[in-house]
Amino acid sequence: MDAPDIHVRSAGTALPGPAVDNATLTERFGMPSAWEQWIDAFVGTRRRHFAVDLDSGEIRHTLADLGETAGRRALEAAGIGPEDVDVVVMGTSSPDLLMPATVNVIADRLNIDGVPSYQLQSGCTGAMQALDVACQMLRSGTRRTALVLGGETCAKHFDVTMDVSSLAPAEQINGVLFGDGAGAVVLSTEPGPGSAVLRHVFVELVGRGRQPGQVVEWFGRADRNADRPPVVEDYKAIETSVPLLAAEAYEELLAVLDWKNDEVEYLLPPQLSGRMTARITEGLSAPQAQEVSLVADIGNTGNALPFFQIEAALPRMAAGDRAAAVAVESSKWIKAAFALEKP
Repeated sequence: MDAPDIHVRSAGTALPGPAVDNATLTERFGMPSAWEQWIDAFVGTRRRHFAVDLDSGEIRHTLADLGETAGRRALEAAGIGPEDVDVVVMGTSSPDLLMPATVNVIADRLNIDGVPSYQLQSGCTGAMQALDVACQMLRSGTRRTALVLGGETCAKHFDVTMDVSSLAPAEQINGVLFGDGAGAVVLSTEPGPGSAVLRHVFVELVGRGRQPGQVVEWFGRADRNADRPPVVEDYKAIETSVPLLAAEAYEELLAVLDWKNDEVEYLLPPQLSGRMTARITEGLSAPQAQEVSLVADIGNTGNALPFFQIEAALPRMAAGDRAAAVAVESSKWIKAAFALEKP
């Protein structure tokens, strides 16, 4: 028996608090006006949302809070209840706790129980890894509906009392690149109004012998006073490698599906920053495609961003339209992609 088509029935997203623009960041941390100009010119991200209060450092939104909101919105948009969900999968690099898994907290709040649940810890390809796991379970024929989530609350790594001017650029960049948020989609073996078919998902580790492009530390009681920075990014390595890996992933996706470059109507490129996303997109041969990018206005929300892109693209797609999405994980180098088609 042929495997069933997997339909993206709906998407839902959530952002914490008000948008924080570059002028606000510059003023809050007492940086010179040239810093704001540097963000505008070289990063190109205008706004982002944080789950912490920048004045007090208090956590105002947990990842479970954001995931619950996104998941509830996705379920409501699909017109289904928690009893209809057969599996829950989540991708994140910044869970609220090591245990219990954030995916299980979200499922509990949504009144989902008695089903398999999985949490995948990964950077920017975690959302696609979660989609891949959910698809494989649905195609097995034993499950019909999956809730797939992705999100980040990176701001909890911030120390709002720190003198930002004393930080190395590899640390400063994280405060302006990243934002917090969560997203979700409902996948089903049955179509729904306005749904699209998830034609293919692939994830490939390509980090053998390569140094990490990003390191996020996890401190315990024994090393809580360590002088290691919590987050470090090799932005030069990312700037060099991500466009190349993105192009490879895009071409591999089209080859598997036997799609031509001019047969893609919507392009969902990797979302690093406003400037980097533009550079990556230039290297993807999609001459007729409309770009679906949101990073300049919500920041790099990591594993939430593909769901924001799906939410934006899905209602715009007409019958027969195709969309190609690409993501690259730079911590240990993973390339991933998926394709959507409106029947």
